[in-house]
Amino acid sequence: MTASILGIGTAVPATRLMQGDVRDLLAAQPGLDRRARRLLGAAFGAAAIDTRYTVLGELGGGAPSGLSLSDGTPVLRVPSTGERNAEYRRVVPALFAEAARDALARSGVAPAEVTHVITISCTGMFAPGPDYLLVRDLGLSPSTERYHLGFIGCAAAIPGLRAASRITAAQPEAVVLVVTAELCSLHIRSSSDPEQIVAASVFADGAAAAVVSADPTRRSGPRLDLEGFGTRLTDDGEDDMVWTVGDEGFEMTLTAQVPRIIGREIEAVAADLFGGADAVDAWAVHPGGRSILDRVEDGLGLSPEALSDSRTVLREYGNMSSATILFVLQRMMAGERTEGERLAILAFGPGLTIEAARATVRGVAPSVTASERRDLVAGANRR
Repeated sequence: MTASILGIGTAVPATRLMQGDVRDLLAAQPGLDRRARRLLGAAFGAAAIDTRYTVLGELGGGAPSGLSLSDGTPVLRVPSTGERNAEYRRVVPALFAEAARDALARSGVAPAEVTHVITISCTGMFAPGPDYLLVRDLGLSPSTERYHLGFIGCAAAIPGLRAASRITAAQPEAVVLVVTAELCSLHIRSSSDPEQIVAASVFADGAAAAVVSADPTRRSGPRLDLEGFGTRLTDDGEDDMVWTVGDEGFEMTLTAQVPRIIGREIEAVAADLFGGADAVDAWAVHPGGRSILDRVEDGLGLSPEALSDSRTVLREYGNMSSATILFVLQRMMAGERTEGERLAILAFGPGLTIEAARATVRGVAPSVTASERRDLVAGANRR
């Protein structure tokens, strides 16, 4: 039986940041030379981001977080990794639960019906972990099976959906709750390193969840049928996207080679995993940054409108690591979709790894199906 995404939920922290305010805050830090300030201006200006969300209220002029990153002066404190992780442990469970409740409500699934939980995060760690806490916070059955995917990075939601699909293939009656939450802003720092500046210009906080089931009795509304998955390691890039634990937080390396590698590889990957760009009707691409979306668009010969949902999510939320692709999918499903429409889902993680999924839109009851629309377009082209 085919696994389906029955509903997608999202959640963000209360504090909304303007991109220019974050740029100005970092530019005001002591010890930065003119070159670093120039790089800050260029990176933030080129990010194609207007707003982002953070659990650090003090960054947006709100109530201070438990991390107390700022004491009201322009100079940011430099917390230890332990302090940052303690704040992650304190605040991330609420975001996990909020996104999960939203997904369940949109799916028409009661918490008691959930049989499996898969949680995803790479911005903090603790045990008992978020998988355990979701069972408690949502009132799930204590027999709910739990799995956690950690430190996979921006691509992790697709392996989470793949695991859910595998579970439902073995147990068609299963209902799998996949939840991802990332607090990237906990690891913000002042730095003259170009790679750290780029990371500071794009990453943000957010959570998202999806309810997955292959039970045919649950297919009463719009859904995404998960038709297949693929993963590829590129020939290089192992040192170009790296996520490590340092003494002053987690350190993200994101070099200018990442978009170039993706742009170089994406056509062959799309041909291998999807049968080429012509076999795809709509694209859900992880907006790791504006340049990544530009390279995907150019590499596949897509129209400027093809990645509009990815670009909108980037502009309004920034890069929330693993949660971001589910924001894109939620936005796409909230728009005008067509029965039988073929979606390609792509995300990129350390390695450099490309994760992919093929999905089909179902349950939207259109007057014209995606297949009929393609035939009309082909006929018009022949004329």
